[in-house]
Amino acid sequence: MVTRYPPPVAYDFDLVVLGGGPAGEKGAVQAAYFKKKVAIIEREAEPGGAAVHTGTLPSKTLRETSLFLSGHQARDLYGVDVEIDRVKAPPRLLARKDAVRGLEVARIWWNLNRHDVTVLRGHARFVDPRTVEVAGRDGSTRRITAEYFLVATGSVPFRPAGIDFDDPDIEDSDTILRLSKLPRSLTVLGAGVIGCEYATIFAAMGVEVQIVEPRSAILPFLDPEIGERLSKAMERLGIHVLLGDGYETVRRDGARGIVTTLKSGKVLVSEQLLFAAGRNGNTRSLGLADIGVQVVEPRGYITVDEDYRTSVPHVFAAGDCIGFPSLASTSMEQARVAVCRAFGFAYKKQVSELLPYGIYTIPEVSCVGLTEDQVTERGQTPIVGRAFYLNNARGKIIGDKDGVVKLVFDFESRKLLGCHCIGDRATELVHIGQAVIMLGGTAETFIEMVFNYPTLAEIFKYAAYDALGRWAGHRLTNLPPISVTTRSS
Repeated sequence: MVTRYPPPVAYDFDLVVLGGGPAGEKGAVQAAYFKKKVAIIEREAEPGGAAVHTGTLPSKTLRETSLFLSGHQARDLYGVDVEIDRVKAPPRLLARKDAVRGLEVARIWWNLNRHDVTVLRGHARFVDPRTVEVAGRDGSTRRITAEYFLVATGSVPFRPAGIDFDDPDIEDSDTILRLSKLPRSLTVLGAGVIGCEYATIFAAMGVEVQIVEPRSAILPFLDPEIGERLSKAMERLGIHVLLGDGYETVRRDGARGIVTTLKSGKVLVSEQLLFAAGRNGNTRSLGLADIGVQVVEPRGYITVDEDYRTSVPHVFAAGDCIGFPSLASTSMEQARVAVCRAFGFAYKKQVSELLPYGIYTIPEVSCVGLTEDQVTERGQTPIVGRAFYLNNARGKIIGDKDGVVKLVFDFESRKLLGCHCIGDRATELVHIGQAVIMLGGTAETFIEMVFNYPTLAEIFKYAAYDALGRWAGHRLTNLPPISVTTRSS
């Protein structure tokens, strides 16, 4: 007797990706590279997601353009005082942002097209575990099926009740990029990454900025010393940093502008306000609950396991829609791992635990690996080496007075465990530390390396010398570290 098996299910696609941002693009292309039939559903006119259109690239472009237009570094180096035209500056800022966005959108289209990824425009919603319905802007609908799904719909700004975001002078982290003129004053609620980045960008352009944070420190995940150095640099930019306080009410008061009353009773008045205290997973209209995908409320983040698999085995999720760390860099890697796990590709099986963080404030901040406290908590003895831009030839050339590279080594093995940078090009320099950590390098690794001269990278050698001096029981640096205190104002 011959056993007859039912024919395999014929799906429309091997993989359907919901969302065309960094995670969606990289996940789709990863599957297509291995000859899978892939579709991306994107509700906006162009792919790229928040990273390209409202977040990562636009804000970083705004930073670079603001530094150029304001002559920020030239003020101290050459005594050049640049007057910002509050009407003409915004169109120039936005023009550069739009140019960069256009170039990146073109690259994404090229990447999707060369891998034969089908792009469907419209809003996707699950109607059953294997089917999504795509509603087009023209009112049309179609249903498609897939063996696997990857949800990569990103996040949206959190908008608390009680704040009137219809007011033209009250912005969130998406709408702030549509500015028609530079305000004379700005209140920022939230001293997280987004809040600190925009606070320094606007301050560099001569805007009076005050930033409010309920916690006792800005960016508490940073090494405390680096966080304190950033806080001091922000104050030197003229930013009024208020810690340990939160907002009670936000309202418009006629000619006075936007009035913010804090829990302490303090009242802040400004021309504009930016609310930058968190984001929500962009998942509420996807029908996930209807098919059994677990979503954590109130933020709307999708629950996944170490393979980025949801509670429905053939549905995966990656990027900002699953929450922390919500970085474009990690989102791309998560999506690649998710797709490889789904199809069993023996290619990329996990996201590295060694994640660099880049904060595009003025000055830049970046870190990778462990802080001193984390090394101690692991039962090891940290040895720290520091080197300062002020003592570096390239640092003197560019006039960076804030820059520091701080390396954290293990006392016993001398292996590098953490790298923490603040200053010009910090987000580039940190990768030197990242590579040495991943390869198990020690303090002697930096001593043996030959660096171009003059370069900022040479700072790593002198930070290693400083650490070796501590092993030997004496200091080699000329400048003492700043004292780290918890401040409230």
